[in-house]
Amino acid sequence: MKTAFVRCAVGALAVVSIGAAVAASAPAIAKTNFDGTWSVVVVTEKGDCDRAYRYPIRINDDGSLINAGSTSFDISGKVSPNGKLVVRLSYGGKSATGQGRLSGASGTGQWAGGACAGTWTAERRG
Repeated sequence: MKTAFVRCAVGALAVVSIGAAVAASAPAIAKTNFDGTWSVVVVTEKGDCDRAYRYPIRINDDGSLINAGSTSFDISGKVSPNGKLVVRLSYGGKSATGQGRLSGASGTGQWAGGACAGTWTAERRG
């Protein structure tokens, strides 16, 4: 069920997803090398959410995250210059959080939301 998964796992992205990973002492406009569009695959390993789903996420040059697709969900978070990230996504009153690291053109991490949890992977697109 795509909707159930979105509700449970939407926070995982990016994994992207998906809080802020930049330390309080870091500059407010720290540039990252991760700007661009990323494809994030969220996999459920615990709970009754959909097994997997793919989301497009855009990372701005300041490390902020935005929804780059047509599925309606809210995303907040940042990628630090060293690739660490924490993200929160919400959809329809449900939310999830994710954390992980980007390196070069890929990334991995974990997510949790409601009774579901799992992993995510990210890949930079064009």
